[in-house]
Amino acid sequence: MISVKTPGELRSARWFASEDLRGFGHRSRLMQMGYDAGDWAGKPLIGILSTWSDLNPCHAHFKHRVEDVKRGVLQAGGFPVEMPALALSENFMKPTTMLYRNLLAMETEEQIRAHPVDGVVLMGGCDKTTPGLIMGALSAGVPMIFLPAGPMLRGNYAGQQLGSGSDAWKYWDERRAGTISDKQWSGIEAGIARSYGHCMTMGTASTMTAIADAMGLTLTGVSSIPAPDANHIRMSAHSGRRIVDMVWEDLTPDRIVTPAAVRNAATVAMATGCSTNAVIHLLAMARRAGVALTLDDLDALGRTTPVVANIRPSGKTYLMEDFYYAGGLLALMSQIRERLDLSAMTVSGETMGAALAEAKVYNDDVIRPLSNPIYPEGSLAVLKGNLAPDGAVIKPAACDPRFHVHQGPALVFDSYPQMKAAIDDETLDVTPDHVMVLRNAGPLGGPGMPEWGMLPMPKALLKQGHRDMLRLSDARMSGTSYGACVLHVAPEAHIGGPLALLRNGDIVRIDIPNRRLDMLVDEVELARRRAAWVKPADRFGRGYGWMYAAHVSQADKGCDFDYLLPEFGPAAGEPDIF
Repeated sequence: MISVKTPGELRSARWFASEDLRGFGHRSRLMQMGYDAGDWAGKPLIGILSTWSDLNPCHAHFKHRVEDVKRGVLQAGGFPVEMPALALSENFMKPTTMLYRNLLAMETEEQIRAHPVDGVVLMGGCDKTTPGLIMGALSAGVPMIFLPAGPMLRGNYAGQQLGSGSDAWKYWDERRAGTISDKQWSGIEAGIARSYGHCMTMGTASTMTAIADAMGLTLTGVSSIPAPDANHIRMSAHSGRRIVDMVWEDLTPDRIVTPAAVRNAATVAMATGCSTNAVIHLLAMARRAGVALTLDDLDALGRTTPVVANIRPSGKTYLMEDFYYAGGLLALMSQIRERLDLSAMTVSGETMGAALAEAKVYNDDVIRPLSNPIYPEGSLAVLKGNLAPDGAVIKPAACDPRFHVHQGPALVFDSYPQMKAAIDDETLDVTPDHVMVLRNAGPLGGPGMPEWGMLPMPKALLKQGHRDMLRLSDARMSGTSYGACVLHVAPEAHIGGPLALLRNGDIVRIDIPNRRLDMLVDEVELARRRAAWVKPADRFGRGYGWMYAAHVSQADKGCDFDYLLPEFGPAAGEPDIF
């Protein structure tokens, strides 16, 4: 540890070191809770932002991990305080946690700014908690370290490994097709999620914690430790110790989240076979740090970065537990080290290059070398055209290659209930060449851009043995999903984007190699339809939803609030204390 700050320079000293009445009031209230000066005087006060909730199974262990972090903080001579934050449970929060990601970011920023904390440990992992916590902490600017929740154990039923999300979609299609029994379905239900921790596929949760790791915001390589593993307990205590040293070193996030760190994170995301949701969150996180990042930048990386993590849903067999035993994220980064900026700083106080010095791969079928990737290009591709002038996203590695270049007639639905009723109708006039379209499901139309983009296959096609078709939406989809799904169409239909003008029977053409997405409708007809389009009614008349609708950006800009970006204006700075 290289000490830069003195005890008198600690941020918390403004609250506790003063000899006037304000200092008296703060110290007396700490004493009210049973502390005395020996607990806090001259020590960094560490806020532990925990997103634990009884309704967040991904974070069920955080009650215990908070105590592990506190132990580490105390060992290093700090003063730990737990500060609960919005849990954002992907499983139970409706209509979607994405509606509330920015609310968590705001809460995180204001919790840090308004309280006497010198540094923070951010405890998250369930999909939107990672970007929400990091976005807020980046704006607040105090030393911070991210503690990833870790993936759950592999699912199991009847001797088969189950992957959360991915196998739920797979077997739901089989159940609708009539190929599995009620008893089998109940067995899968009981076996697919066997422990606390987030999804153990390379879904959004594992993607985002890997991004935080590659960006330098976690102890390097820890994002792949399974949640129930004893190493996760030790990592939590280590994070507590490290944040205290970071405070003394004044190692603030602006020294870590640089353009090089953002590029490292995006490159690693592509190599993992990442969730499509990574696009929106990476854009938002980078912009909070003042780093310019665009869809075109991500697409360029996607064209040149092979997928080397053989993990579902891009891979066919392995899950995150296998990834950890194969060497984890450190091993993956060592495989692509020539594509990373190894001079980037991490919260560990060392460069990425130093962290990778002794990394090893223990199973090169799980973590492939660049010479033997599971997919030659990156996980994601950005498409543009007259259907998505500002961009749309697809995951080529997770869909049938026959849809990489395809055209077919559109089958358009204006709402999820309309779509749901139609797909269960076995007389639906649909062929495998059709392009299913769900619109009015974007940031404003959803509202909140729900994970509706993996549209269920029509039962009529399932009965014929088909398991994939081209699907198109301004929604998102779960990172555990797979299939030929084009997502995040921008601008969205709800605000009059071209998707709003598409009609049943119009020919839609996709060309992934050339990054195109178009409807084959002439401009004169589109102009006529545009003139006749009527804006849908607003979703919210008051409250947080009204504020969200007034200020959220489109998917290609990261769906952050305009007034939270650095260029909007200066932050409030340190609070007045009287």
